[in-house]
Amino acid sequence: MSNQERDPAELVCAPAATDVRAPIEILEPRDVPLGGPRAMPVRRTLPQRGRTTIGAWCFADHYGPDDVAETGGMVVPPHPHTGLQTVSWLFEGEIEHRDSVGSHALVRPGELNLMTAGRGIQHSEVSTDETRRLHGVQLWVVLPDDSRNTAPFFEAHEAVHVDLDDARLAVFVGSLAGADTEVTTFSPLLGAQIDLPAGGTVLLEIDPAFEHGVLVDAGPVRVQSDDDDAADVAWSELAFIESGRRALRLTAGETPARVILLGGTPFEEEIVMWWNFIGRGHDEVVEYRRQWQADVIAQGNLDGRFGSVADYPGEALPAPELPSVRLKSR
Repeated sequence: MSNQERDPAELVCAPAATDVRAPIEILEPRDVPLGGPRAMPVRRTLPQRGRTTIGAWCFADHYGPDDVAETGGMVVPPHPHTGLQTVSWLFEGEIEHRDSVGSHALVRPGELNLMTAGRGIQHSEVSTDETRRLHGVQLWVVLPDDSRNTAPFFEAHEAVHVDLDDARLAVFVGSLAGADTEVTTFSPLLGAQIDLPAGGTVLLEIDPAFEHGVLVDAGPVRVQSDDDDAADVAWSELAFIESGRRALRLTAGETPARVILLGGTPFEEEIVMWWNFIGRGHDEVVEYRRQWQADVIAQGNLDGRFGSVADYPGEALPAPELPSVRLKSR
């Protein structure tokens, strides 16, 4: 998914160490319109000024359930990415994916679509004509420096399902509760959907080396760690739990609950995020934008860094204007 903001802020990740264990932190979403006049709204909880990553997870958009007849669904023209992986996960609906390495796939509920941008890729995402309701999450993972220039590629996997306590788990990245995936990652990661009945609870053993995030798709949900820190997390909020915990208990309220659990080891590298690019400094991001505009938008080199998307019935998405000051650390 593209960041459709016309004036995207640059964000820099520079984690600070602390000896004091922080309480569970609630990250509230902000509304971002995706698309044109009938924009499909998404709720963005990552990145934020105060927190840009959870492990290597660096972007989280939560959308729907949307009536496609009212919103027009998802229509995201070809757009670029560098230095990241996109993770597409649906609860309802269907999205057609095309990219510049020749992939043509349908994103469906329960199936992970993972695109590794590496040194550069472009792709389009359009909800299918058969889709009546669209509902899901779009996530990005930042690639570490030694992997970020890898050749781009695409893969799709079925989630691995397991029942635990009152919960049904669908693990789509990494390992949880004995369920292991074969998804390609470049740093330790976890991604899972967890469904609970009304009043249900589940106790999860988690890796203490991981930070975790709990994004609530249906709730509210009470999140409690093994040191008895607890928080009530409302719909579309993202709870951040720092590393050092060994267990999480999730408890649904009076209605069934569904959450996305994200995890990973703290990301130690400083990164610059602007629009759909992740780089390591101002000049690098400026060069990515220049190449996108010159090679793709002006069609100067369709075999360049970003390649081209075959059979998309429309134009690629121009990049926003860069800010008038250098992209810098915050």
